Amino acid sequence: MLSKTQFDAWCCRLNLSSQAQNLIEKIRSSEPSRRVGGGQKNVSGRYPSRKMGATIQFESHRVELPAIYEFEHDEEVLEFYDQPSSIKLDYQGKNGRNLGVLHTPDFFVIRSNCAGWEECKTEEELKKLAEKSPNRYFCDSEGRWRTPPGENYAQQFELYYRLRVNT
Repeated sequence: MLSKTQFDAWCCRLNLSSQAQNLIEKIRSSEPSRRVGGGQKNVSGRYPSRKMGATIQFESHRVELPAIYEFEHDEEVLEFYDQPSSIKLDYQGKNGRNLGVLHTPDFFVIRSNCAGWEECKTEEELKKLAEKSPNRYFCDSEGRWRTPPGENYAQQFELYYRLRVNT
């Protein structure tokens, strides 16, 4: 984990706004916003992260646990946090009504050259979600799954929002 001096230097190098710095500092100093639980098809658990010096929760052994393994061993990943505080996603529902939903992403990841939220889904899940909420989830012309409301939220802080997909 980064020391206060290293974190400040990282923020300065990335030229992050004070608003983004405050948001990231809040995430870094907070406990996970919720406890995860397994669903009918999910296997939840806890991963003892050496990098983070803490136990990281996961609620999917098919998508979230492989992401944790990647974060743990990727030298570009400096820190990662499970279940960061909820963010508000604004988008238009399938019926045309404006919606604002609170969403808790699976992870917040600090990388050497950027930071942002990462949500883990299976392609099967995303296809169902895209049918139900086409303005929240869609597959672009290059075959990448995206969520514009998450991307819009992150962009205001010059951060990213990414869907991680396991097929």
